[in-house]
Amino acid sequence: MSSLIQKFNSAFGADMAGPIIAFFAVTVIFGLGADNFLSLGTFGSVAFQLPELGLLTLAMLLPLLTGGINLSVTFTANLSGLAAAGVLQMYGGVDAPAGAFALAVVAALATGGAAGLMTGAAIAYTRAHPILITLSMMIFLRGLGEFLTHGGDVSGFPEYVAPIGHGLILGVPVPLLIFIACVALWQVLLTRSKLGFGLLMIGSNIEAGAYSGLNTRRILILVYTLSGMMCAVAGIIMMARFNSVRIGHGESYLLITVLAAFLGGINPFGGFGRVLPVFVALVVLQLLSSGLNLMGANQHLATALWGVLMIVVMAARTIASSYFLSRRKKV
Repeated sequence: MSSLIQKFNSAFGADMAGPIIAFFAVTVIFGLGADNFLSLGTFGSVAFQLPELGLLTLAMLLPLLTGGINLSVTFTANLSGLAAAGVLQMYGGVDAPAGAFALAVVAALATGGAAGLMTGAAIAYTRAHPILITLSMMIFLRGLGEFLTHGGDVSGFPEYVAPIGHGLILGVPVPLLIFIACVALWQVLLTRSKLGFGLLMIGSNIEAGAYSGLNTRRILILVYTLSGMMCAVAGIIMMARFNSVRIGHGESYLLITVLAAFLGGINPFGGFGRVLPVFVALVVLQLLSSGLNLMGANQHLATALWGVLMIVVMAARTIASSYFLSRRKKV
């Protein structure tokens, strides 16, 4: 058994074991307990629902790898969506020309990047804990969004926006293609760039990283700026899917992004993690949600189970770490 585990770890990485086991467990349990779970309809639904949550998880991923967190991901996404919606409304709403959408995308990315830049600069220069800074940013963005929209939503966009949220290319949902492209971008960033190496160094030990010559402030600012821009991509997808933007949309996603990251093997203290296991963990969580819906479970119960699952995942990782550490000492 131990040799089998070693072969698996060498082939896929130790952090893939949990997500893959969870994938098979969820598939078997709901395949037996829920009608039509193992169907093209279920997996098609997952393919459309996965991208917005997945993009927000990618936005959460980089700060977590530095030992931080970004509690403002959902409100950054929604405010970026509001910026894009505002540009389209300015150019005629449903009659806005295609060129206006390009400006709307730029406005969304600029808004998300600006929110991330302010967050990163505050963390880098004040050395305050990221929880405090990002919580403050979350409250600020929520208040700003409610002020701008008076607590309502913005709707009415050109027809060419809808395919970004609902369209298919060769049978594959357009949002899923965008999400896969962003996963590939993050994979390259973490494995092939100086920034990826630097942020992992900061997550392992920020003081050691500074002594080794890393510009830790610059890296932190870049990390949160990129996080904000990824939120903007999520905001554009949500705008296209729902044909409206509201500052409070998807508040429950915050919990799930953290859960997906931890289930995907991200070290909660930073310094270690990969993109692919997080991708598998996201698929598992969406399958779990779809399975519960097919079994008629209340959505609030599903949210409660996600919270329980987070506790179980963290407890299991702690027990596994203690077990392997004791085995190494015996050897």
